[in-house]
Amino acid sequence: MTDTTSKPLAVVTGASTGIGRELAKQFAQHGYDLLIAAENPELDEAREEIARLGARVEAVRVDLAEPEGVEELVRHLGGKPVAALALNAGVGVGGSFTDGGDLADQLRVVDLNVRSTVHLAKRVIPGMAASGGGRVLFTSSIAASMPGPYQSVYHASKAFVGSFAQALREELKDSGVTVTALMPGPTDTEFFTRAGMEDTKIGSGPKDDAAEVAKAGFEALMAGKDHVITGARNKVQANVAQHSPDTLNTKLAAKMSEPGGAK
Repeated sequence: MTDTTSKPLAVVTGASTGIGRELAKQFAQHGYDLLIAAENPELDEAREEIARLGARVEAVRVDLAEPEGVEELVRHLGGKPVAALALNAGVGVGGSFTDGGDLADQLRVVDLNVRSTVHLAKRVIPGMAASGGGRVLFTSSIAASMPGPYQSVYHASKAFVGSFAQALREELKDSGVTVTALMPGPTDTEFFTRAGMEDTKIGSGPKDDAAEVAKAGFEALMAGKDHVITGARNKVQANVAQHSPDTLNTKLAAKMSEPGGAK
């Protein structure tokens, strides 16, 4: 992405569907051009939809769970200044850690949710700080607020993302770069299907609208807030979790994510 426009540039990962796609639309509607990334074919459809909102959009189909995918995305930036970075790409795996699922699937959660987030942040944020401004949004989750049996690696990965975001916010407080953590609850996306969790209470239960989650995240980012928990139900849950022992939180989370729990 070497040619220039008068609009600021936003980079959004995991932008083919769900919250990431809706975040990209928010940026387009508020005067940004976009570089969007994901690995699945829906990315082309997302690019066309976002472009219809008046933005110049480049779509890069890469697997960010691989280091080469992150570097490929950075090459497409071509050194262009980044005004906003939304580190949204993520995946989950449901089921028992010991009895179900492949090790490769669990490691992919770590590689995409954790490693690629650190990798891309390291490639982009120093340039933002050097330029004296920018906005960074990390998509964490209210899952970060408690251990998650039957989603053990996913919960831990989102706890990492939330902690990492808050630490960077403090480091960057005098740089002109703001850092915000987006913490949604269950959202109406493809997440639970891809994670194999449709037969769980959380997978079959009520979910928030992805567009509303993205709007709240974008507004919090623009306001420079440290974090935002989306949805009244999720705010209550996060507050209860904050004041409850982990032993209780863990038992409650297990009931929500246990395979077959929806029956």
